[in-house]
Formats: sequence, structure tokens, C-alpha cells
Amino acid sequence: MPATAPKTNIEALCAAKGMRMTDQRRVIARVLADSADHPDVEELYRRCHEVDKNISISTVYRTVKLFEDAGIIERHDFREGRARYEPIPESHHDHLINLRTGEVIEFTSEEIEKLQTEVARKLGYKLVDHRLELYAVPLDDKPRR
Repeated sequence: MPATAPKTNIEALCAAKGMRMTDQRRVIARVLADSADHPDVEELYRRCHEVDKNISISTVYRTVKLFEDAGIIERHDFREGRARYEPIPESHHDHLINLRTGEVIEFTSEEIEKLQTEVARKLGYKLVDHRLELYAVPLDDKPRR
């Protein structure tokens, strides 16, 4: 079942880290926080440009890098040749990526969490972090020729 994480206030996180917030950074922060998906920089730029026509794609690239370096957003590379972003989640979740549409579905599974911990333990390790990405096609998907 999909995870429903509370919306992250990126602006507040930036302020807490002492980051200077320009009007354009505020727009980018709000658009990212309001995104239900995991946009790449080009999609983020498109959405921000609808709010403020003066935002350039280079501003979006620089701001995303700044937010990522500050630990405010997380970068994902879902095999499609472009990085996608989401606010650092307050609680752990994993991702299932639809290879046909690019849709990213967030989910949690206690069974998977327990299994990962048990696998690490059996191999002589204590699990401290992990990232799980499942790549899938719909069950009714027809094979491509």
C-alpha cells in the first residue's frame, strides 16, 4: 500500500540551516514540497516557471544542488538517465518504479524491513541503512517485440 508522508516544509528546513532564501528559492522549495511525484530538474523548472516566469533552469539546477548538499532533498536515479528528487522523508519508505510510465510508487512493508535486517544479521552485520527500488511492469503488460 502506498505511503502517505506528511508534506515537508523545505523553507523551514532551509531557514533552520541558515540558508539565505531568495524569492526564487522559495518558489522552488514550495513546488518541491507540493510535488506528489519525484520530479526531475526539467519538470521542476517547468512547474516553477509557471509560478515565476523569471526563474531560469540554471537557477533551478543550482538550488536543487544546494538543497541536496544541505540534506534537505534526496536524489534518486531510477534507471531513466535523469535524477529525480523528493524531500528527505520523515519516515522510511521504499519505491516501486513502473518501467512503462515512469510512475514512482512509495510503499512500506514491515515484512521486507524484517527480512532485510535478518539477511544482514545472518551475514554477520547490523543493518544501519538501505534503499530498496523495485522495477516493474503492470501485470497485464504485453511483451514488447
